[in-house]
Amino acid sequence: METRLKGSFTGSRRFLALGLLLLVISIMTGCASNAPQDYLNRPVGNSAVEADRLWDIVFAIAVIIFVLVEGVLVFAVLKFRRRPGREAAQFHGNTKLEIVLTLIPALLLAGLAVPMVSTLFASAEEQQGALEIKVIGKQFWWQYEYMDSGVVTANELHIPTDTPIRLVIEGDPNDVIHSYWAPRLFGKQDVVPGRTNFINMEAPTPGTYWGQCTEYCGLSHANMRLRVIAQDPADFESWLADQGRPAEDPPSGSAAEGQKLFLEGACAGCHAVAGTEAGGTVGPDLTHFAGRETFAGAMFPLNEQNLVEWVTDAPGVKPGVTMPSFRGQYTSEEIGSIVAYLMTLE
Repeated sequence: METRLKGSFTGSRRFLALGLLLLVISIMTGCASNAPQDYLNRPVGNSAVEADRLWDIVFAIAVIIFVLVEGVLVFAVLKFRRRPGREAAQFHGNTKLEIVLTLIPALLLAGLAVPMVSTLFASAEEQQGALEIKVIGKQFWWQYEYMDSGVVTANELHIPTDTPIRLVIEGDPNDVIHSYWAPRLFGKQDVVPGRTNFINMEAPTPGTYWGQCTEYCGLSHANMRLRVIAQDPADFESWLADQGRPAEDPPSGSAAEGQKLFLEGACAGCHAVAGTEAGGTVGPDLTHFAGRETFAGAMFPLNEQNLVEWVTDAPGVKPGVTMPSFRGQYTSEEIGSIVAYLMTLE
């Protein structure tokens, strides 16, 4: 008997130690000196602040309910446990108690529905004077269309500061469901094929805000990132004007040879470059590709080495992408020429 009790005590200690270790690991996963998608401490703009306020309310109520329920559970286990000479107490069929325990959660949920529904509708309510930008989710990148100017770009969303922004979220009819989320600016919004949703947001100060697709959409779901770049209004207008200009032809050399390969090969069938014959819509618009800081769903920093690897074998560096591998189709010199051309598209 003593050996059995000792073994039980040792097992309990191990279980407790394992639980404490898992708790410490869970806490440490939230500790980072650079957490660009931290949405708990640094909301920006009215939409994010309202979402954070709603989170605080719901979380506080959830904690109170958890403490009360667990407290009653522990009390009941200890109070009515089996003891020497006494069996555990049994209760059956208390109708009044069942009605009370049904009404309390129902009333709590009804009360929570008021701020939740009002916040949800406010986040999509049409705003006067807002800059409208269409967002389309594709595997595995984002397309942006500035509806007033017709400018089309990808993955990096530029917006002016202190300006109401209304995102018109659409799903590509030939694609799958995605979810659009830049945590510090606004809450999640599903991107459903054939349906239009809306997000209101505003960035009071310049900066770069990271985001992510949060609906599993295929092999590279985790690699479907996004960046929202908030600029002073004057800088934004300058950027937008540049985006509206067609690409310039490279004068000569390796870049000119790369343009020829780009236009005569498969690239032009999937990508558009304004000012050339390339008018594809399968992949991102590349008219001002070199002016971006990232590519491939905001996954890779834009530099020549990363571009060479991407053009050579895109599926090898980002699984599931529709862009084919050109390994063996182009020589290393030809791939270098295509990359040189892409780097001229500023």
